[in-house]
Amino acid sequence: MDVRVGAYAVIVRDGRLLLTHWNEHGRSGWTLPGGGLEEYETTEQAAVREVREETGYDAELRTLLGVDSLFLEPADRIVPGDGPLHALRVVYLARIVGGSLTHEADGSSDEARWVPLDAVGELPTLSLVPTAIDMLLRRLPADRTDGAGDATGPADEVAPD
Repeated sequence: MDVRVGAYAVIVRDGRLLLTHWNEHGRSGWTLPGGGLEEYETTEQAAVREVREETGYDAELRTLLGVDSLFLEPADRIVPGDGPLHALRVVYLARIVGGSLTHEADGSSDEARWVPLDAVGELPTLSLVPTAIDMLLRRLPADRTDGAGDATGPADEVAPD
């Protein structure tokens, strides 16, 4: 069984979630900016690098939202390989600190876009998006999730574990 570790960023600004359109190996869908670790790279470094590569933005990580463990059979893999895949997806809450929105050239993503939170469910997303939104909502204080479900306030308002 192959194991792949990826690092991703949840970035919400003005009621919109930053997403990238993954388009590779004949499959596509909207997902969070992020991806697999390179040699001798930490998950934090990978998340920041991937945000920059896929969106043009410089990001600052605020807190770890969680780690998702996903098992895929060979036919369901979206990354090359022959056998089953154990995907460990490390998800951070982040904020933009510089750069400007651009689309990745010659990579696995072909578009980056700010999507209103209430419209995310209308897009064809990869499974990571609802998983990460759930991680974020579980971190918000109770008074921030009473029907609003919006994570637009300062990142410091996210409750620690």
